[in-house]
Amino acid sequence: MNASKRKYLPQWFVHAFLWCALFGVLIYPFLLESRSIPPHIIIKLVMAAVLFYFNYYYLVPNFVLKDKIKIYIGISIVLISIVGYGSHSLFPPEGPKDFGPITDYMKERRESRMPIRFSLMPFVVFGIPYIFAIMLRVYTELQKNENLRRSVEKEKVQSELQFLKTQLNPHFLFNSLNTIYSLSVKKSPDTSEAIINLSELMRYMIYEADKDLVPLNKEIEYIKSYVALQRLRLADSENVFLKISGDDTGKIIPALLFISFIENAFKYGTDYDGKTSVKINLLIKEKSIHLYVVNKIGSHRAKSESSGVGLQNVKNRLNYLYPNSHELVIKDDGSIYEVNLILNL
Repeated sequence: MNASKRKYLPQWFVHAFLWCALFGVLIYPFLLESRSIPPHIIIKLVMAAVLFYFNYYYLVPNFVLKDKIKIYIGISIVLISIVGYGSHSLFPPEGPKDFGPITDYMKERRESRMPIRFSLMPFVVFGIPYIFAIMLRVYTELQKNENLRRSVEKEKVQSELQFLKTQLNPHFLFNSLNTIYSLSVKKSPDTSEAIINLSELMRYMIYEADKDLVPLNKEIEYIKSYVALQRLRLADSENVFLKISGDDTGKIIPALLFISFIENAFKYGTDYDGKTSVKINLLIKEKSIHLYVVNKIGSHRAKSESSGVGLQNVKNRLNYLYPNSHELVIKDDGSIYEVNLILNL
């Protein structure tokens, strides 16, 4: 409740300032000449307030904000004219002393025998708040629409991020099951170890990856388990390198942010003969993380329709989560695939 009041407090300040300023303008001539304030000043102030809020709550929303400008201008001219002329007729000026600052001017007119038959003062008193009501209401609506747009955009980002995660997990699971399947076909003694590694990976994905942010050290352990699982599958893992350097203490990142690049390297860095060349370097600095992944593109590897799913997902996530705080460079010359990713923490 207090937060809501704080949110609208500035607008109430603007309204209060407006009426205090208008009241000050109306009573200034009387205070200047030490005269008593006549009752019609309060009546004019109430009339101005009624006109202001009628314009603020009804006319502007129903005409200006709906692009009915010509109708609004016509109604406004009629309203200001009626209220201004009516005020002038009901409360005519009391003579030269009624408005102290223009006393000399009125005396001059009287001496030249050119009587003032009409005063613009009522139109100023009612016209300025009327125009101010337009400006304030339009500004308020623009702010409301901007806040709504940001809220919708935020919800959209959150829902898309959640969708990307759910899309990524099955994609990774299918590839890992293929790894275990290939081991089982070969009747490898490493099959049971691979199943244990996969269970650890799935445990992380179920209990940690659902969080918005995870400790960097847990993400690193996840990467290590994944690489170990891939090494069990490979016939030749001599050219598989994983190097992690730097202090990961206290650092947090979005879950599953790096794995798509690493998974892609193993998927397309291995040919049908089982020869693999993958190098992964994760450098952790005080205010940034640098991921470098390079792999030779295996011969006779044709990209499937779903081959870019994981990479496209992580690109989308990076754009949402680090819109101006990351640099991603991917090079593909047909024989070498290279990923350079820098995250600014």
